[in-house]
Amino acid sequence: MRLLARILVFMALPAALCGCGIYTFSGTSLQPDIKTIFVANLENRAMQINPTLAANLTEALQDKYRRFTKLEMVYDEADLEVTGYITGYEVTPTAVTADEVASRNRLTITVRIFYKNNKYPDEAFPGGRSFAAYQDYDSTNSLDSVQDVLCQQIIETLVEDIFNATVAEWR
Repeated sequence: MRLLARILVFMALPAALCGCGIYTFSGTSLQPDIKTIFVANLENRAMQINPTLAANLTEALQDKYRRFTKLEMVYDEADLEVTGYITGYEVTPTAVTADEVASRNRLTITVRIFYKNNKYPDEAFPGGRSFAAYQDYDSTNSLDSVQDVLCQQIIETLVEDIFNATVAEWR
């Protein structure tokens, strides 16, 4: 009898946690009446342009919301809106040799994101918020030879940070 009671409690626990409507195992904390999201195509306003960066970042953001929330992706009148633009794409030296030559470089990408929650406006950051991520690489490599891999790693970090700041409330 005790075993049966333990089994029932164990089986009911996940239903109870999900039943409250706010907590989910994906880490999001959305109110149950939030159903739709719009993620706009990000514009690239950086001084140095990577031609595929804006499209890749936009696609990764949209994919993150599709995979880790139950939100429907729409293009008008959404409960949540994520818009923004790329503000920086910069390479800077991070380590210098005795000959004053860079031995390591850092690629930094910065974006400005505007998040609007049409149902709960106090949860938004309509004035925008900047997010930045970087990856270091050996200066014996040209940026062209490592750019794709670095950008993919940076995009993953940016998407995680943006996702957490918007729907996971890790602000």
